[in-house]
Amino acid sequence: MSAIQEPFSEGTSLMHRLDPRVRLVAAALFAVLTAAVQTYAAALAALALALVCLALARLPMRKVLARLLVVNSFIIFLWLVLPFTYPGDVVWRWGPLAVTREGLLITGLITVKSNAIIIGLIALAATMPVTTLGQALQRLRLPEKLCHLLLFTYRYLYVIEQEYRRLVQAMKIRGFRPGTNLHTYRTYANLAAMLLVRSYDRADRVYQAMLCRGFHGTFYSLGTLSWQRRDGLFGVAAGLALLMLGYVEWGLPRPR
Repeated sequence: MSAIQEPFSEGTSLMHRLDPRVRLVAAALFAVLTAAVQTYAAALAALALALVCLALARLPMRKVLARLLVVNSFIIFLWLVLPFTYPGDVVWRWGPLAVTREGLLITGLITVKSNAIIIGLIALAATMPVTTLGQALQRLRLPEKLCHLLLFTYRYLYVIEQEYRRLVQAMKIRGFRPGTNLHTYRTYANLAAMLLVRSYDRADRVYQAMLCRGFHGTFYSLGTLSWQRRDGLFGVAAGLALLMLGYVEWGLPRPR
């Protein structure tokens, strides 16, 4: 079991059936390119591409909107600050507060780009299990230690969470009630230290058990990744779409 939820990893859509390697490469390039654009035309084009990928993934919209709500809850703080602090032409003033046109434009651009990146990552990367993600990263020649760290985090985060809950329950049984005093701070410090010690002990036991079973630094997966024709077609289509996105940003003449 794992504490990491995977609400989008199961499905029979075209996106779910694509090779995870082509999806990861497309997701990484899309995120980097979208973050680099500085015009509304390119940002809206990126958002349209992300929505197309989302439609191909056929994900439950309620869960997707829940993820977007979390992201946009942080973007709200930008709307409360940037329009009032970014220098530019004032379009509205109320006492000492002044909203600038440039502040509204940059905040809106950040909002569109952020939602495009999140939707794209949900459609391309979140539609695969974490174990498949680790296998795909390893096949893409990423450092094996990084892939191992990802897989171990996925596997044992739930175990650490359960250990934390047991320690908290033991504190409550002994009558602990949190407050704003030195005893509370000391108790939480001891809790963090105990959780760290137990996590280290468990990691050492797991490592020794792996060595006893012949582990020599390589994970062997029972599943295989096979490249098919649809993966190549999707890769070509994704490459052309990203080239068009780059052309919209840097190739089209900008209005003066």
